[in-house]
Amino acid sequence: MQKTQEPQETGTLYIVGTPIGNLEDITLRALRTLKEVDLIAAEDTRRTRKLLSHYDIHTPLISYHEYSKQKRTRQLVEYLQEGKNIALVSDAGTPCISDPGFRILREALDKEVPVETIPGVSAVTGALSICGLPTDRFVFEGFLDGRKKKRQNQLTRLQEEGRSLVFFESPHRLLACLEDIQSVFGPRRVCVVREMTKKFEEVLRGDISDVLEILQKRASIKGEITLVIEGKR
Repeated sequence: MQKTQEPQETGTLYIVGTPIGNLEDITLRALRTLKEVDLIAAEDTRRTRKLLSHYDIHTPLISYHEYSKQKRTRQLVEYLQEGKNIALVSDAGTPCISDPGFRILREALDKEVPVETIPGVSAVTGALSICGLPTDRFVFEGFLDGRKKKRQNQLTRLQEEGRSLVFFESPHRLLACLEDIQSVFGPRRVCVVREMTKKFEEVLRGDISDVLEILQKRASIKGEITLVIEGKR
């Protein structure tokens, strides 16, 4: 009599938070998970390789980013269905927050693959914790549109929002973004957090006009930026 084949056990997808700058900002559980999984799917393998090297972790890496999302998503979900455990990490911080990792997560959930979160650093909560603005209620809006008219339209829809507003912004668009916020919102208190947890971390707090005056005097602005804007009072 032919034996009935045992159903194959599905692997687990781990959503692993990693440092946004300082390599010490990682949990013991995250390090153990990165060591024990079969594969690490990384948005930026070069950046993740530095983290793994720092902690002497030799788990195989595979790239997963915006330009490989469709083909790679299918491949990774197939690995999970074959029983492999995969850790998903973003460029930095918590995966699936303003990054392409949510597509793997959504597909894994559709296929009933077990998913676990390994919490870690988040630029959103990091900036909120030091902004000095109300944080009992807030809304995260990700990146504003790079085109001035569309950005102003987005801001117009948010001008009556009473909760603190959190945005990501690129350094070359920061001044234009703040100028549009001032134009649409009027006087507001803001907090600009640049290069959070890194060597040249900077936090600028105050009225938006004062912060703009400081930044407009600079020859250039560099680094990763998180903005917190006071809600309408």
